[in-house]
Amino acid sequence: MEHRTLGHSGLRVAPIGLGCMGMSFAYGGADEATSLRVLHRAVELGVTLIDTAEVYGPYVNEELVGRALKPLRGKVHIATKFGFKILPHGQGVERMAGVDSRPEHIRQAVEASLSRLGIECIDLLYQHRVDPAVPIEDVVGAMAELVRAGKVRHLGLSEVSAATLRRAHAVHPIAAVQSEYSLWSRDVEAEVLPACRALGVGFVPYSPLGRGFLTGQLASSAALAPDDYRHSLPRFQPPAMAANAKLVAELQRLAAARGATAAQLALAWLLAQGDDIVPIPGARSLAHLEENVAAAQVKLSDSELAAIGAAIAPASVQGARYPEIELAMVGL
Repeated sequence: MEHRTLGHSGLRVAPIGLGCMGMSFAYGGADEATSLRVLHRAVELGVTLIDTAEVYGPYVNEELVGRALKPLRGKVHIATKFGFKILPHGQGVERMAGVDSRPEHIRQAVEASLSRLGIECIDLLYQHRVDPAVPIEDVVGAMAELVRAGKVRHLGLSEVSAATLRRAHAVHPIAAVQSEYSLWSRDVEAEVLPACRALGVGFVPYSPLGRGFLTGQLASSAALAPDDYRHSLPRFQPPAMAANAKLVAELQRLAAARGATAAQLALAWLLAQGDDIVPIPGARSLAHLEENVAAAQVKLSDSELAAIGAAIAPASVQGARYPEIELAMVGL
């Protein structure tokens, strides 16, 4: 795969990365042995950007990634995130209790992540969500200290506004912004993506397949495990899913005409939005991983891009991408 550089950072990665959250968190139970095989196969296929976070599990996803990639460390770039208060009891999202980006907490979180990952330096460290109680200058200042200490190579921010990105970048170069971006979530196109490009910051879309919905393989919420996080999302409520499925059906029609899958068309469309974009679709099976990676070989014409973009126009999508309490945490 032809590599891309995240902005002006010098961090070169394969055009499609791997998001590991679903291997341990949010989408129902996952099989650890299969997850390890997926991680190993991803590296065999040339994937170089592996994304995790302390809150995935919490903690267990970093441990999984660390175990899987220990013998392959020189072949991958590991990204992780800090920024949530994590309670010592409960399960999954029940353990998340707001945000915490105090400098002392950042230092503690990074030391713990390094230990769980079994590495000496994090390739790309993100603030997971903005903490309104801590100025972004203080947050990035603490992150920059970790760069100088050799514990972190590159800095990133997740779900920030263009204004916050500019303030952060003035303190220390930001390599990448990670935010939700897909055919049905294009809010970043208005201000955040232009700001990234003006500053030389790469962009890493998470949930580039609409949390699986854009694959066309989710017929209804009944197909989700009882503890699947998507049950809480407005777009995955039955009326919204039924309406949105009609949009995805058109994407599937276009994909069939192209000899590809809906997932591959959705990823190829994202890749065509700029060579500074590196999506990180999740994969919990070898088949889905290989399907996603193959999307980098799908080259779309201008007319195909226009048709795909029109098939799932954001104005036609039913339901917000997050419930209100989580929407309040993005774009700060």
